[in-house]
Amino acid sequence: MTKQMFRTFVSGLAVGASLFATQALAKSDITIAMQLEPPHLDPTSAAAQAIDSVVYTNIFEGLTRFMGDGSVVPGLAESWEISEDGTVYTFKLREGVTFHDATVMDAEDVKFSLDRAMAEDSANAQKALFAGIESVEVVDPLTVKVTLSEPNGNFLFNMAWGDAVIVAPESIDNIKTNPVGTGAFTFGDWVQGDSITLNRYPSYWGDQPALETATFKFISDPTAAFAAMMAEDVDVFDNFPAPENLPQFEADPRFQVLVGSTEGETILSTNNKKPPFDDIRVRQALAHAIDRQAVIDGAMFGYGTPIGTHFAPHNPAYVDLTGNSAHDPEEAAKLLADAGYEEGFETTLHLPPPSYARRGGEIIAAQLADVGIKAEIINVEWAQWLESVFKGKDYGLTIISHTEPMDIGIYARPDYYFQYDSLDAQTLMETLNATTDPDERKKLLGDMQRLIATDYVNGYLFQLAKLGVAKVGVQGLWENAPTAAIDLTQISWAE
Repeated sequence: MTKQMFRTFVSGLAVGASLFATQALAKSDITIAMQLEPPHLDPTSAAAQAIDSVVYTNIFEGLTRFMGDGSVVPGLAESWEISEDGTVYTFKLREGVTFHDATVMDAEDVKFSLDRAMAEDSANAQKALFAGIESVEVVDPLTVKVTLSEPNGNFLFNMAWGDAVIVAPESIDNIKTNPVGTGAFTFGDWVQGDSITLNRYPSYWGDQPALETATFKFISDPTAAFAAMMAEDVDVFDNFPAPENLPQFEADPRFQVLVGSTEGETILSTNNKKPPFDDIRVRQALAHAIDRQAVIDGAMFGYGTPIGTHFAPHNPAYVDLTGNSAHDPEEAAKLLADAGYEEGFETTLHLPPPSYARRGGEIIAAQLADVGIKAEIINVEWAQWLESVFKGKDYGLTIISHTEPMDIGIYARPDYYFQYDSLDAQTLMETLNATTDPDERKKLLGDMQRLIATDYVNGYLFQLAKLGVAKVGVQGLWENAPTAAIDLTQISWAE
């Protein structure tokens, strides 16, 4: 080989290496696996967390938004002023924001969204978030005034929920199958039973994300989830459903394992109006029949924090009430006998697809059987659970993780699916909503936790851990989950 040929060869290698490096640096697509497929894509009309996982921040945005650390920051509202009495919020909207159909987002859209959410016929799963709104007034195209009937220290927090995103009247009719928002990504395609694709929105008002395309792949079976990740068919598995496999990923240099916390209080939800669960002694017996650590170890392989009330242990206002419902089968049997069920009784245990429910349900059914309660396991798909349990209230027991942030207020809603009707709880929440002093709010939150724990409204199991697996090189993933979301705007591939 001549010197010139050698130089040409080396030059060719350098160009090839440069092109390879450029291609590697230019990687701008990602495939993220989830266990549950959304029933549809309207976060303002369903309780399914899988909807928010796909659309929150990515497609739809609210006046405020949650960050990965749980903080609430400005969203479509760049700033706001609060009246001295705490009842009037005047939001200044960002200029130049458009929906994905190129229509301008303005104060009229904010008014439409809030009026729709609090309307009498609203299908919003968290309608209570908007109950305190007295009026919504358009001041000018970029200013909207929201008047509350009384001060609400949670109002800006409430506006960050996925249920409070801003939608437009022009596209509302097809929102479930063709969502049009203001976020950094547009809806691309939905292959039912397989995947949803989102594409970067070039006219986004904020910083352009690093990703151009994101595909959400739905893999419900834990064994298939492990196989897909090991084969590198997916780049990320959010909330990985087979915790027993995590040590293998930790030992594999191709992957990173992210272990954090969620807002998911995992509970044995109890139909408080359905006999025999309308008797507090029966609900107390349920609580004492459960060995929550055995459920954590058996269903989650040790990942999860025991809870004794409906509140996240990482919250500063949390009260440890696990001792109130300690595992005590003898006490459970005695309580059942006192309630007239010495021979036990039969009920149903509806289990949605997540592994914490299916695996945990098997363990809990065995624990209940030890004290004479025969729970018939009924495995249901997510859409069935929403229809029969959440909406229809046709169940005895079910296992579910409530992943909404700081949602203890659901216990002040008698029409909520577990049908707990307590004037004390309703009064406490009214007082809490009207209180802005941090110390007083912390006390009231403690009082609420104690009330529902001593009323044994539900069986409180554990705080769901966030268990994620990703390829090395993926960065910007949320380690914790202050709300159910996979925020694509912060995700990129390392250079």
